[in-house]
Amino acid sequence: MIAAPASGQGKTMVTAALARLHRRQGRRVKVFKCGPDFLDPQIHAVASEAPCENLDFRMGGEADVAWRLARAARNNDVILIEGVMGLFDGDPSAADLARRYNLPILVVIDGSAMAKSFGAIALGMKTYQPDTRVVGALANCVGSAYHAQLLAESLPEGVAWFGALPRNADAALPERHLGLLPAAEIADLAHRIDQLADRIAETAAAQLPPPASFPAVDAPHLAQELLGKKIAVARDAAFCFTYPANLECLRELGAELCFFSPLEDAAPPACDAIWLPGGYPELHTERLAANRSMIDALQQHIAAGKPMLAECGGMIALASSLIDTEAQSHPLTGILPGVVTMQKKLAALGMQSLTAPTGTLGGHTFHYSTFDCPLTPVAYTTDAHQRQSEAVYRINRLTATYFHAYFPSAPATVAALFS
Repeated sequence: MIAAPASGQGKTMVTAALARLHRRQGRRVKVFKCGPDFLDPQIHAVASEAPCENLDFRMGGEADVAWRLARAARNNDVILIEGVMGLFDGDPSAADLARRYNLPILVVIDGSAMAKSFGAIALGMKTYQPDTRVVGALANCVGSAYHAQLLAESLPEGVAWFGALPRNADAALPERHLGLLPAAEIADLAHRIDQLADRIAETAAAQLPPPASFPAVDAPHLAQELLGKKIAVARDAAFCFTYPANLECLRELGAELCFFSPLEDAAPPACDAIWLPGGYPELHTERLAANRSMIDALQQHIAAGKPMLAECGGMIALASSLIDTEAQSHPLTGILPGVVTMQKKLAALGMQSLTAPTGTLGGHTFHYSTFDCPLTPVAYTTDAHQRQSEAVYRINRLTATYFHAYFPSAPATVAALFS
């Protein structure tokens, strides 16, 4: 596991660099991301040349985590798990996952504005929960060889020095309001990862981690409730938040998947159901509103009583209009009545669940907007404290909500949404 005392320390790029380094050496590499993040896994997929999956006890359940790790151990040489936030932050935290599987942890610490305090932080990380296996520390954003020496000498006994990475603005990844830019929008991403892999190859972090054992777990058996169904999934710059596990779940349920672009295509392909996942529709309002043939096709799909799931950005795209942070109004597709208002601050963040007769879907919410909709919600999600949270709207078989569902948490409920 690659973790840190806080966000912004560089653990995503270190994880990606390690994945690329081991991949270049011919190893089969599997990267996981703790928590519900959509963007970091896109970076890791480029680095490892394989899909990056999410691990979260609350969102997917312990059985889902156990099965994914067991499968990865069977099929790969190296498993890298990027933590989320600080090592001990959240419930469950990355430390909870590491303790459950006795994983060795490499802590990445931004050493740019410290010397001996580096050792104090590393000591705290190691001893705060003694049954968490912090094995070493890697310093990021180091100014010089002498600076690296001071940091190394500050480490307490029992925390190995894994080396230092120099300050390098070129290696930093660009961000926007929901996190890192999507991998597809970073033109030189592979080059940046290769550069950092070259640097990390010169550190002790390049060594293979200690072997870890994972108990064998049988794959979940899913009834083919979507057999014969064709689901069209939106995929482009406006709709780019999809868990690989969700796509896999739909296929395991028997569905055939096809992909389309609401920005570029005239209409979705012929299908039985449509999924509009999250992303950045707020950055593409003009193009979405101008694609009349696509809007007409989506309206006809709903009018025909066919299922459609619109999650977060997918719901935003269906709204009547969007008001940006400068109070300017932009027309949208107008399929779902209501106005989206972008916020300068985070509007909602956290784990969620949606209970249905067929099971409880786990997932999360993360958005910088509000939605004023005249429709009466048919349901609400609940947050981690069992409080009412995100509204769920219905028009015919259209289901729209800010909630991002993790499909493997309740496959029968997913099948009901799409069938």
